[in-house]
Amino acid sequence: MAEQKATNVHWHDGEISRDDRNRMLGQKGATLWFTGLSGSGKSTVAVALEQALAAKGKLCYRLDGDNIRMGINKNLGFSAEDRTENIRRIGEVSKLFVDTGVITLSSFVSPYRADRDLVRELHDQSGMDFIEVYVEVPLAVAEERDPKGLYKKARAGEIPNFTGISDPYEEPLNAELVLNSHEMTLEQEVETLLNLLEERGILNL
Repeated sequence: MAEQKATNVHWHDGEISRDDRNRMLGQKGATLWFTGLSGSGKSTVAVALEQALAAKGKLCYRLDGDNIRMGINKNLGFSAEDRTENIRRIGEVSKLFVDTGVITLSSFVSPYRADRDLVRELHDQSGMDFIEVYVEVPLAVAEERDPKGLYKKARAGEIPNFTGISDPYEEPLNAELVLNSHEMTLEQEVETLLNLLEERGILNL
């Protein structure tokens, strides 16, 4: 857990509650945390789900790993410590989005189980829905896809600390959903996600 350096600070609740905002939107805020190897299809399914939710008139927002590292986390690299801080920060951002009633689609490799568990705990402490979605593919499939050419560079030693090659990926033990993206169509993945959101009462209040 990050050290609290600021002193004399206190949390201030607003006059409008999370339930009030959920009712205004006709939906429940939740974080869907897509984790998996680079090239597993995390961003692809998150983009497709965002489109499907928007078509249903649902307010959602997608947080993408590269985009976050170009802004709020631009000062972080890929060491284990920086990865942990990267995930902690985006976990806090996701929690703020959920508090506003937004369905948040967070798409990050997030290779370490402890880091993902920390984000889950942040949500659980505030009574917020956190849905871990493991987009699972064998390393060989992810490496064959290699949409950004990162595996090739990692194999050549040009990218240190690359998950699956020189750094480990710790698979989720209790993910709410596992999507085998090498065996499912994109449409099947989206339909599975929408059904899960319906079952959990997130899409309609």
